[in-house]
Amino acid sequence: MLGIATVLMLSALDQTVIGNALPSITADLQGFDLYAWVATGYLLASVVTIPIFGRLGDAYGRKPFVMLAAAVFTVASAACAAAPTMLVLVLARAAQGIGGGMMIGTAFACIPELFPDTVRRLRWQMLLSAMFSIVNAFGPTLGGILTQYYGWRSVFYLNLPLGVLALWLVWRFLPRFRPPRDGRSKVDWLGAALIAIVLSTLQVAVQSMSRAGLDLAAGALLALCLAACVALVAWERIAVAPLLPAMLFQDAKLRTLFVLAVLAGAIMFILLFYMPVLFQGVYGYSPKDAGLLITPLVLCITLGAIVNGRIVTRVKRPSRLVRFGFAMLLLASLGLLTAGGRAPFAVLLALMFIAGVGFGFIYLNLTVFTQALAPRSHVGIATAMSQSLRLVGGMLGTAAVAAIVGAFYARGVDHAFRARGWGAATRFFADPKVLFPGAGATSAAPQAPAGLGAAADHAVLASPPSGAMLALARDALSHALWLGFVLTALLALLGLWQVGRLASFSLNAAPARAPNGD
Repeated sequence: MLGIATVLMLSALDQTVIGNALPSITADLQGFDLYAWVATGYLLASVVTIPIFGRLGDAYGRKPFVMLAAAVFTVASAACAAAPTMLVLVLARAAQGIGGGMMIGTAFACIPELFPDTVRRLRWQMLLSAMFSIVNAFGPTLGGILTQYYGWRSVFYLNLPLGVLALWLVWRFLPRFRPPRDGRSKVDWLGAALIAIVLSTLQVAVQSMSRAGLDLAAGALLALCLAACVALVAWERIAVAPLLPAMLFQDAKLRTLFVLAVLAGAIMFILLFYMPVLFQGVYGYSPKDAGLLITPLVLCITLGAIVNGRIVTRVKRPSRLVRFGFAMLLLASLGLLTAGGRAPFAVLLALMFIAGVGFGFIYLNLTVFTQALAPRSHVGIATAMSQSLRLVGGMLGTAAVAAIVGAFYARGVDHAFRARGWGAATRFFADPKVLFPGAGATSAAPQAPAGLGAAADHAVLASPPSGAMLALARDALSHALWLGFVLTALLALLGLWQVGRLASFSLNAAPARAPNGD
């Protein structure tokens, strides 16, 4: 169990510790256009591999894939730490995502094999969930401290000793269960490939449209995405072991829960990956201080889940707790919209607290409701699908905000600078990386960017105070992120509307089921 816990800790830590390092990474590797891909590349690989290795674990046993997951994740972490360019980092993060998906798809499934007794199994599940949440809580602060004092590469080097320890513990102590080879456990490789095509083409198309509008390339990507969607639906209806079982989508309440998982995942990852941009790029906080601000977001997920767990079985309509969670997310989003780029530290801390409590009332209930409503033979698949759809929501949400920030920040800087006769400086501030602490833009007047060799252009850059330029650029970034928070508010509103479809649901009326369908 210690080995499994260490494996899952690697996955949990990597989801949160990277957020505060991203601004420093983009400032160092010069690649803000690939900012979202550092997150979504990991998520895309995880979404596809979670169900695949869940199936392979059913067929060949879990232990080999838990060990392989730890090994892949550790090697990929070393590649991330040594990445010379942003593109190499994105590819290494995708490899990390494969390892992370293998971890989630296999490590959790070891529990019912180790503990057939339901009571003991539930205790271990709760312990692992608590550990997962605690690691998530301290991830942002740890990432900020490591980035500020030891550089962003230390965030990835941290995984190396943990990965080696997890690999040794699993190899030494985890028993291997060899399931009978009856030919029923097959992997839907074509379905996995179609899912990857759908998600990757959609993300690339969204980012392409943010830069060049709906051009021929973006149109072709959207057409390919639509064709892959049609093929995916048709194939999953006839596949022997589909990754997306049609039975799970026939229940209206389960469909609603899946939609809510996508919405919650989108809001969660938008906040995790773009609040550091707000705190460091707009407010000018250090990575350590930004980590302190993010900590309540993930720490209060545990707090909200504890309170929720105490009362969920005592209320007549537990769906109201999910509604309360989305209401808290809406309140936090509206608070960020109102605050703009001038809120006090304490107000930002309170908004992160509110959002974290909201997630605590959403995530646990979505899992419990899914397990209660799914057919007994599909409880494990339904739970895995709920987890995967959170990642899908996170991937699409971060891609959408990346498109919004990329488009509106550049337009805002260009408009503000040209209105003051500083048009030549727009090239220097075209990438928000210059606004992050340590990027070197805050200490003196900006140097003339490449391609502005004329003496007149250099004079335009050198004559205005650098503080005035930085203030305008930060305002442009703040306005672009403001639109991202508009998106989170709309998603929270949509979640509130969707929860209404669960109004008649009651846990007391649902039969008890084991968490993994055992």
